[in-house]
Amino acid sequence: MPLFRRSSPDESERWIVLGLGNPGERYARTRHNVGVMTLAVLLDRTSSKLKSHKSGMLIAEVNLEGSPVVMARSTSYMNETGRPLGQLARFFKTPPERIAVVHDELDIPFGEVRVKVGGGTAGHNGLRSVGNHLSTKEFPRVRIGISRPTGRLDAADYVLQDFSGAERRELPDITERAADAVERVISEGAERAMNEFNTRA
Repeated sequence: MPLFRRSSPDESERWIVLGLGNPGERYARTRHNVGVMTLAVLLDRTSSKLKSHKSGMLIAEVNLEGSPVVMARSTSYMNETGRPLGQLARFFKTPPERIAVVHDELDIPFGEVRVKVGGGTAGHNGLRSVGNHLSTKEFPRVRIGISRPTGRLDAADYVLQDFSGAERRELPDITERAADAVERVISEGAERAMNEFNTRA
């Protein structure tokens, strides 16, 4: 069955918010899943729950900051997220500039939240997959700093580790601020969100 739907009056205003992460209990509390953790905050704020969608994503259709929003996470691993996201975007006819991707960022100090549109992927497999399947890197990003590992620990291993005890104590505040950033992107646009959150950082 084609992944298309009829247009609606709200179609041009709809956003997709993607929380990047890996599925399963094994990865639920890892640094690479902080995008999914932020999505959970947004779902809690809107009293919503995810449900299966034919695209291969888990989604919840909500109203956020006065706009229709599709909250989404993949049931695939991080490096395969782009394909189901592309199908979801085609189903809802949502252009890349209205797809906000929430993800961890090694090159930002732990706990800082920044907003960006476009740019490179810095080796982030989830971002690379999204960019490949949207055929552009020009989509808004809410970036959550996890810092690079100290010592000789490989970055690929580091992002798949659980947060430390000290980091976990700060996580609720960090994911709340990241959720605030997502809301600001939707209500005010990415540029204003950048001015607020990046300056604060």
